[in-house]
Amino acid sequence: MTTASTLAFSEHFGDLKDPRIERTKRHLLMDVVLLAIVAVLCDADGWEQITEFGRQKEEWLKTVLRLPHGIPSADTIARVFQRINPEEFQRCFLRWTGVLANELGLKQIEQIGIDGKTLRSSADRASGKRPLHLVSAWSTANRLVLGQQAVDGKSNEITAIPALLKLLEIKGAIVSIDAIGCQKSIAEQIVHAGGDYVLSLKDNQPSLHIAVAEHFEKLHTTDFAGPEGEQVRRHVTREQCGDTTITREYYLAPLPKELCHFRDSWCKLNSIGQVITTVEQGDDMKIGIRFYISSLRPRVKRFAHAVRSHWTIENSLHWVLDMTFREDDSRLHKGHGAENMALIRRLVLSLLHRDANPGSLRIKRKRAAWNHEAALNLLANAG
Repeated sequence: MTTASTLAFSEHFGDLKDPRIERTKRHLLMDVVLLAIVAVLCDADGWEQITEFGRQKEEWLKTVLRLPHGIPSADTIARVFQRINPEEFQRCFLRWTGVLANELGLKQIEQIGIDGKTLRSSADRASGKRPLHLVSAWSTANRLVLGQQAVDGKSNEITAIPALLKLLEIKGAIVSIDAIGCQKSIAEQIVHAGGDYVLSLKDNQPSLHIAVAEHFEKLHTTDFAGPEGEQVRRHVTREQCGDTTITREYYLAPLPKELCHFRDSWCKLNSIGQVITTVEQGDDMKIGIRFYISSLRPRVKRFAHAVRSHWTIENSLHWVLDMTFREDDSRLHKGHGAENMALIRRLVLSLLHRDANPGSLRIKRKRAAWNHEAALNLLANAG
């Protein structure tokens, strides 16, 4: 780790409020935070592994961290992260991602995917605490986590998504959300912030869902004859995965006249979409149909790209957090520890995605743990 690397993080996290009382500050807050970030980057998971990593790498770490009293214990690290205000921690994180986005040349994010994930082992049965559920914002093109919002135990994603959107710069971006985010107030918030939306449509909006489904059924039945059928745009992709063929048919239509009254309650509703996915494997065939509403003008390839890109939040974020960081197995549950550690994982994941060296993300973590120079190179991307 170079001095420039630690300075980069210190610039973004240096004014983080220390939750400890003065007489208990044996270890510097920035030392604890930076130690956790470096340790997680180098394949450590949880407080005990962070401490053990520090002890094994203490000589190296002392070249850049102050560590006046050596490596903090696992209990000390746990207490610090349990008490750090997650909103303050995220404010520092957002400042860091903003600088990172500028370095990537991103004057604006093309698409922001928003989706939730439950940390299944973070429940505390003794106290009745439910598992932590986080809603993340994800730059689909850059594989960069833009922010996260914990879902209050007494609410759900419908309240967390607007709070997360307030933290983001979404002007000029397409915001894609699964059906739970298909809410009139969320669509309005996105548009008023200067963005566009592509929202998955299901039974939580029954009247609109039925109307859109019936309209596309009529179009298919008439083989898209007539003026309305001629306005529909179609795009087809085929993907071969071994002996499995996946065909996706995208249909996008301007909001039809008989559905125009929905525009009164759905801000800037301009188009409706249908995606038919056919999966063929030998003699087996499965067909799935999904519907969407959007503020976009009917440009079907742009719509298709937004729909497909949205699912990178599952494949390149949530799945990776479980497979590479074992997030679902994490049993942290006291205080704010689980939420703050989740943010560290997402910060580290963004660094790993920036690494152009060959190898899986798991290999890159191992390489950083085994090779100081590899760790230095990853941390040099900190911004």
